[in-house]
Amino acid sequence: MKKEQVAHCQFSLWYPLFKAVTIRSVILPLPENVKEYLLDDGTLVVSGREDPPSHAQEGSDDAEEIQWSDDENTTTLKAPEFPEFTAKVQEAISSLGGSVFPKLNWSAPRDAYWIAMNSSLKCKALSDIFLLFKSSDFITRDLTQPFIHCTDDSPDPSLNYELVLRKWCELIPGAEFRCFVKENKLLGISQRDYTQYYDHISKQHEDICRSIQEFFKKHIQYKFLDEDFVFDVYRDSRGKIWLIDFNPFGEVTDSLLFTWEELTSGKNLKGDQSEGEATEQDYPVFRCTNSKVTVQPSPYLSYRLPKDFVDLSTGEDVHKLIDFLKLKRNQQEDD
Repeated sequence: MKKEQVAHCQFSLWYPLFKAVTIRSVILPLPENVKEYLLDDGTLVVSGREDPPSHAQEGSDDAEEIQWSDDENTTTLKAPEFPEFTAKVQEAISSLGGSVFPKLNWSAPRDAYWIAMNSSLKCKALSDIFLLFKSSDFITRDLTQPFIHCTDDSPDPSLNYELVLRKWCELIPGAEFRCFVKENKLLGISQRDYTQYYDHISKQHEDICRSIQEFFKKHIQYKFLDEDFVFDVYRDSRGKIWLIDFNPFGEVTDSLLFTWEELTSGKNLKGDQSEGEATEQDYPVFRCTNSKVTVQPSPYLSYRLPKDFVDLSTGEDVHKLIDFLKLKRNQQEDD
């Protein structure tokens, strides 16, 4: 996998070419100070609130302070604000119906969905996006090591980081599929949510495979910037196929029910096809979870943290935070 192939999968490069067959989206340049904030390893303090909380006036009886330390020189933690960027993001969210699915040039924060209040990637404000992005290893990798799995020694391509906001759509996991293309030939199709068994996929796999193959030939083949790539699609209730995303053809992309050795060498792929399928030229191999016995836990579970830790890190439960600070102070006194 070459660096150029990874660069070609950036959202802003392929979206104009396939706008008619994918979900409506808005692309905003990511300011350098926002990038620095996302990479800051300090305490997770979420910025970008649409309606910042009002502060009690000095001397007010309602004013309440949490003493973080007995040290008089201790400064109060305060989230940075990006008023201009916040306004642009909110305007974009409104233009897309009020709810969006966020991502950067390549990745979405799928590994951080659990930290959101709604346990979803559905965002209505910049603060929702920041919470997901700052909690995501996928986003950090985009920002720091986008070419980590590349094999060529060429200089890293110049990058302009962007916030991608996609109109929120309620997508059924059992209707998403990943497609693997080598030398502009569709080699294989895998059930996207391979950890679950979906009865309709097993029953309709021939129709699903045929409709994806037709979509590929009509809208994708020979039109992408590379001849080796991976693309994700969604098949709606009417059987219509929608393009969701492009990914590099290599180990940085999850091969799901295939292995990268199979996909790169072509070995063991033809053996999956029935005699009727094998007679059709360029017919892709289709793989899905065929039994409830093979159901697996979600691969994103390993990124989760205990709820108490999440409450502390986000400041969601003030009482837990106060108890934690008191415990730390008592431990210091004992020492």
